[in-house]
Amino acid sequence: MSFLLFLNDIAGSEILLILAFVLLFFGANSIPSIAKTMGKAIYQIRNASDDIKDEIKKSGVDIKKDLNISELVKETEEEIKQPMDQMLTDIKHTVNYEPPVKKKEIVESEDNENIENEGD
Repeated sequence: MSFLLFLNDIAGSEILLILAFVLLFFGANSIPSIAKTMGKAIYQIRNASDDIKDEIKKSGVDIKKDLNISELVKETEEEIKQPMDQMLTDIKHTVNYEPPVKKKEIVESEDNENIENEGD
């Protein structure tokens, strides 16, 4: 159908003029053979373009296999994930930080006086 897209710009009278010119130039006997040849050519062009598209798709798959893109992505993900997990753990510890409770110790001095010491 893309072959007929150029006909959007041509009016009906212009098409009739072209057909009359073809009839006069080639004759009525050769028009069917010309149409047959053009049909075969269009068919071959379509098949060739489909084959090229298939080859491009196959080579793209082969390139992906050769490059091992999925493995590279997984390795890179792990390399990035480990430091990010460590950072997340550090942030959680910082947000939920509870200072250590100081213990009070009673130390008896030589004079039997109780002295309170705050220890860590």
